[in-house]
Amino acid sequence: MGPLNVVGGHVALDLVNTVEPRVPGGTVGTDHLGTPDDLARWAVRGALLDDEEAERVRRAWTDGDGGARAHAATLEIREATYAVLLTQLGAADGANAALDVLVGHWRRAMGRSTLSFASTDDRLRVGTDPELVVPDRLAHAAVALLRTLDVRQLKACPLDEGGCGWLFLDRSRNGSRRWCSMGDCGTRAKSRRLTERRRGARSGVPQSS
Repeated sequence: MGPLNVVGGHVALDLVNTVEPRVPGGTVGTDHLGTPDDLARWAVRGALLDDEEAERVRRAWTDGDGGARAHAATLEIREATYAVLLTQLGAADGANAALDVLVGHWRRAMGRSTLSFASTDDRLRVGTDPELVVPDRLAHAAVALLRTLDVRQLKACPLDEGGCGWLFLDRSRNGSRRWCSMGDCGTRAKSRRLTERRRGARSGVPQSS
């Protein structure tokens, strides 16, 4: 799996954005979490696991079908999170069923978690089972996002303008961010519009701006 941009502003959104492009109700695009190995590498890069935890996870996943179970659970959490977030953007189909799936994973994750004393304060340790620590932490992160989400900040990179459909939090001062990344989708859309205007100028046909 090649490098994957991290643009969501929250780990639960970065999980949703591991499919490219993201098309609601459409054909799944390139899946950057195609295998358990992909998931393990993504979890480390996203600081979901530290190096010691990652080693324990890899050992747990080499025994039996632990990796396959963790991978399947993660994909369920990802798609349920995406479906629930789409309700905030005006697409409500299947939201209740998706929320039930997400809450089910979250409840099981909390049942495997502990509250312990860290060096300075109380700390909730989500995911104590090496086999399931990745999906457990992602379920917890998704529910935490939904509980604290400012819907005005949630946006999707505009597919109809050549974007990728990824979700992100717009924390700009005036709420004017349109693209997941100006360096990627924004630049490509700007280049495409410029090409269209030049073609229109040559043909004498006006192009929309």
